[in-house]
Amino acid sequence: MHDQQHKQGEQGQTEPERTEPETRPAVRPLDGFTVGVTAARRAEELGALLERRGAQVLHAPALRIVPLPDDTELLATTRDLIADAPDVVVATTAIGFRGWVEAAEGWGLGEALLHRLAGVELLARGPKVRGAIRAAGLTEKWSPASESMAEVLDRLLAEGVAGRRVAVQLHGEPLPGFVEALRAGGAEVVGVPVYRWMPPEDIGPVDRLLDAVVSGAVDAVTFTSAPAAASLLSRAAERGIQPEVLTALRQEVLPVCVGPVTALPLEAVDVATLQPERFRLGPLVQLLCRELPGRVRPLPVAGRRLEIRGQAAVVDGALRPVPPAGMALLRALARRPGWVVSRAELLRTLPGAGRDEHAVETAMARLRVALGAPKLIQTVVKRGYRLSLDPHADTDKYDGV
Repeated sequence: MHDQQHKQGEQGQTEPERTEPETRPAVRPLDGFTVGVTAARRAEELGALLERRGAQVLHAPALRIVPLPDDTELLATTRDLIADAPDVVVATTAIGFRGWVEAAEGWGLGEALLHRLAGVELLARGPKVRGAIRAAGLTEKWSPASESMAEVLDRLLAEGVAGRRVAVQLHGEPLPGFVEALRAGGAEVVGVPVYRWMPPEDIGPVDRLLDAVVSGAVDAVTFTSAPAAASLLSRAAERGIQPEVLTALRQEVLPVCVGPVTALPLEAVDVATLQPERFRLGPLVQLLCRELPGRVRPLPVAGRRLEIRGQAAVVDGALRPVPPAGMALLRALARRPGWVVSRAELLRTLPGAGRDEHAVETAMARLRVALGAPKLIQTVVKRGYRLSLDPHADTDKYDGV
């Protein structure tokens, strides 16, 4: 009798009334998930897209961009191309092409650069670059429908590049095989460094992101440039935590890259990445909206439908933010749904809880309040706690949640 009273007292006497589905706000695709953003350029745009879909965003620019007017390397290259005209110029990004023209104008070389570009074969990688070229009063000779550098390369090689001077507007990322293939075909290749990547002035946000990756406090990390990916891995190596970071990126934390070039530094260390079909921010966010919720396996618990997301739970379609200690307990219970987990084992999952098992009872009480459905978690007297998995559920398919 005493045990039964103890059990009821810890679980609570009554369960709150269910909220009707039509009165609760809809759960957005990324509600409950935390996403790291390593971008320096367009970071605010990407962050806004993610937040609009419910994500908590952890901003950690892994690089900074040297302003174009201050870049002596670009100035020297611009003077060289004006003095010695290339046969072909390949423009790869709209922001880079505009920045190049604006920087040249600031140096008093704008008119000379535009005059030189008007007399060469000008290729645009895609429609945005084509728009930037025309806004400058120029006309491109050709642009691939695929927006692919591979198609640009195929065209150049088909035309023949032996003895030709080809200027390629770089955009902060390596162009694997592109420059090498042109040189192998006999071309003289001039790289136009429209902006250069440098380490961030404040390394603190990068370190916080790395700590979040290792601790599992972030669900995904986005990469929009290869140098940013390389910089993050380099910083992890400097801190002596690269093995832990790589393990997390291979298992629990989802690495998402805007395209295959961006993914190269990660794939070089055996980290598999996801990439959208179109190499743009919008499709990248759409990919996250599919993949992160898709990794969650709903649990039928106490007549309810429970989803465990990054830092929240969804109970019958209602989002329930859960404190970190509560999430640690909930994940430990969900790894073996329906099975009893001892207080001692649960205590080990609580960050900084020490040896007092009372900390488990306190965190469990707060978890039940956060979930708004105390009967989801059952107290098993003198043994521990269990998720009240519905009797006919197939427990095997939930193993390792």
